[in-house]
Order: sequence, then C-alpha cells, then structure tokens
Amino acid sequence: MEENIPAEYDIDTPLKQTDLKILAEAKHAMEHPTWLMKSLNMVGDGLESTVRKLPNKVQIKLQNSIEKILMTTIKANLLTIQKDKEFQKPKKGLYKGVVTLTGGASGFFGSATGVGTALFFAELGVSTKFIMRSIMDIARSEGEDIYSLEGQLACMEVFALGGQKKWDDDMEASYYTTRYMLSTAVNQMTHSGLNKTLATAIAYTGNLGSDMLSKFVSNIAGRLSALFSEKLLTQAVPVIGAAGGSGLNYVYIDHFQKMAKAHFAIRRLEREYGQEVVKKAFEKL
Repeated sequence: MEENIPAEYDIDTPLKQTDLKILAEAKHAMEHPTWLMKSLNMVGDGLESTVRKLPNKVQIKLQNSIEKILMTTIKANLLTIQKDKEFQKPKKGLYKGVVTLTGGASGFFGSATGVGTALFFAELGVSTKFIMRSIMDIARSEGEDIYSLEGQLACMEVFALGGQKKWDDDMEASYYTTRYMLSTAVNQMTHSGLNKTLATAIAYTGNLGSDMLSKFVSNIAGRLSALFSEKLLTQAVPVIGAAGGSGLNYVYIDHFQKMAKAHFAIRRLEREYGQEVVKKAFEKL
C-alpha cells in the first residue's frame, strides 16, 4: 500500500472502509503515474516541438491509422471474444512480453525508412490490439461485461486516462470529467440504438455505423496519435530504434494496465453503490 494512502477514512459515505481503500488506491494510481511514465513525459516535453514539425500528411496518416485500428479492434473483439470463459487471473506479464517484442521488432528497421515506416504502422495495429486485449482481460476480472458495445467503449476509455502530458490539457482533467467528455455523445444513444449499431458493425466491414461512436473513437485516436508520434520519432534510426520501440511499448502497456485496474475497480464500485455515491466519495478523498 502507498505510504500516503491512510488505513481508514473519515468521510460521510455509504462505502465500506475496504471499498474506500480500493477507491483511494485507484485515484492515487491515476493521479500519480509510475516513474517510467514520468520519465517518458519529460522526454516527450523535449520532443514536443519536433512532433509539431512532423509533416502534416504523416500526422493525418497516424490519426487515421489509429482510428481504423480502434474501429477494427472493437468489431473483432465483439465477434471473437469467448463468452462464458472460466475466470483466470489477468495475464499482464504475457501481454507485456508480446507488446515489448513487437515494438523492438519494428524499431529494428527504423521508422524513417521505407520498409521501417510500413512495419511501424503494421506493428502499431498489433500492439494496440494486444494492449486492448490486456485491458479487456483486466476489465473482465473486475466483473465488467466486455461482451457488450458499452463494455468495449469502457475499455477504450482507458487510453485517455492518467497521461499528465502538456500536449493534452484534457489529460489533466479529473477522472470523471474525462469520462463525461468522452461519453457524452454515446450516452445520447438509446440502448436499442447501441444494439442497432452493434448489429451494423458485425454485418459490414465499414465503420461502426454511428457518427457519435465515430466521434468517440476519433477523440481517443487523437490522444493516442500524440503519444505515438513520439514513438515514431524515437524509432527513426535503424537498429537503435529497436531499443526505443521495445522500451516505449513496455512503458505504454504498463501504464494502460495500471489505468485499467483503477478504472474498472471504480466501475465495479459504481455498480454496487451507484455512480453518484462513488463519485462523491472519490472527490472527498
């Protein structure tokens, strides 16, 4: 347990002390990134001006590629996830290993070379899908319904949490503010509307069939494209890029796994006590 997380809490809330501890640890994880992520943020601050100088067509390609990856991942997950699977502890180490290796493999050829650029975008798709799978694994362990479109979107919200980066002021917004901003458009849809969108997604190979969902995914992709722009620059030099690619991928998946654990622990408490009750307790901690 973190040193600055007290053993007991003297706040007016229906939450039990054990659940308050879970909530406090989740809040602490989101507001205090690991030293690896902090180090990456400091390096990123130095690369910020260089990222802005990336050719516009490269930035657009990166944004569009991530949007396509996220859309495809939602569809693939809804079609291929095994239902009624026997519960197993999340395989965080396995996913870390896979994502770290893919980053190193693509970085070996350098992202600035012809072959290396193609491999970079291919690896981006593979790594993002495995990170998403790890997030889903954690979500399921916290009782989340990952077989629904709502559950998939909750998994995707993890990509927007706890960045603390200057290039994205929204990252510094509170946890609930970030969730609200991302889900406003989706929440305007009725349950039947979500089911219809899901049916469309499964039936066709195009987008998910909803401008509101497209906007949600676009917002997430915008945050990730800023993050992955640094990865593109770090992997620019062949061979040396392998170390940068594997190292960055490890930091990314470690960070998102911690955000997922915190996010879905909070959502589990919300299902038990109600969102408003948990939100009030969260804000008092």
